[in-house]
Amino acid sequence: MLEPYCGGSHRSFLTGLGRLPFRFEFMTLPARKWKWRMRLSAPYYAEKLHRSGEVFDRIICSTFVDVAAFRGLAPQWTRKVPLLTYFHENQFAYPTQIDDERDFHFALTNMTTALASDSLAFNSKYNLSTFLEGIDGLLKRSYDLKIGNTCEIISARSRVLAPGIDFSAIDRADRPGRGGAPVILWNHRWEHDKDPGLFFNALFELERSGIDFRLVVLGESFKGRPDIFDDAREKLSHRVLHFGYARSADEYAKWLRQGDTAVSTSLHEFFGISMMEAVRAGCCPLVPDRLSYPELFPKEFLYEDRDLVKRLKHAVMKGKRLSQERAVRLTTPFSWDTLAPEYESWIRDAAPADQ
Repeated sequence: MLEPYCGGSHRSFLTGLGRLPFRFEFMTLPARKWKWRMRLSAPYYAEKLHRSGEVFDRIICSTFVDVAAFRGLAPQWTRKVPLLTYFHENQFAYPTQIDDERDFHFALTNMTTALASDSLAFNSKYNLSTFLEGIDGLLKRSYDLKIGNTCEIISARSRVLAPGIDFSAIDRADRPGRGGAPVILWNHRWEHDKDPGLFFNALFELERSGIDFRLVVLGESFKGRPDIFDDAREKLSHRVLHFGYARSADEYAKWLRQGDTAVSTSLHEFFGISMMEAVRAGCCPLVPDRLSYPELFPKEFLYEDRDLVKRLKHAVMKGKRLSQERAVRLTTPFSWDTLAPEYESWIRDAAPADQ
């Protein structure tokens, strides 16, 4: 398994793969400098395999590996064994922070990676559909460089495989006793693509309306995080139960269990592991009616951006958590225990594309 960006959901994915009945060697690099990872991990891993002299039965890559370059540079045996790529994301559907023309180099690397792989899995239908739509749109702009059947070839090699989730820490966490104002939960990365401004401005509106609530804010923060987090911490300090990264799975699960309503305001979401974890803990989800969410949650939990404040007010005033039975029913299809046979089949049945 070649993973040059081993952090967050990518790291959790590797842990889950380790449950399968195969012997893996995980070749990983820390999750930083993603553009450098995409440009240079292919020759890096190719050289590593040349030096090791080892031969494997399958190769699995994440989308941070330029598979076309890797297969051209790696030992000859790598072209004769199945190479599978798992798409946690695609560069066509990422929102850009600066209103500039998108650098399509990385999107095209995703495309050639898909063409050079023997079998592909995408973590959601949304991820696969935006990838194919992005390729189709970009190739229409390619002037006289016409390439036929690209989307058909990729589609034929693709399946949707949700990322398995380990719910064990959440399941063993104590369910809290009820009492006090309802708790609103945020458990996402502190970055612009999660649209924290929309979330916190909705909370400021609840505050102005005199609606009583408490607040738990989780998620990893990075250098250059949006200023709205510091703003919100100061303005809503009297409502905060927790505001920051949870240092362990058990601590994270404990705070998830405190929530009544979990909110996403994401501008992009290829799957939505954090919301699925919150739901497992019993939180009612409130998620945008777009991206990957409509394929994960019933209509009753989806909202339009213009209705967020109204829906959030209603949820807080209702103050109702999910029953344990419903929380389990909504999330069990995405557990590793459920998905392991599908992953085993994907890996075991893969064959070189020319066979």
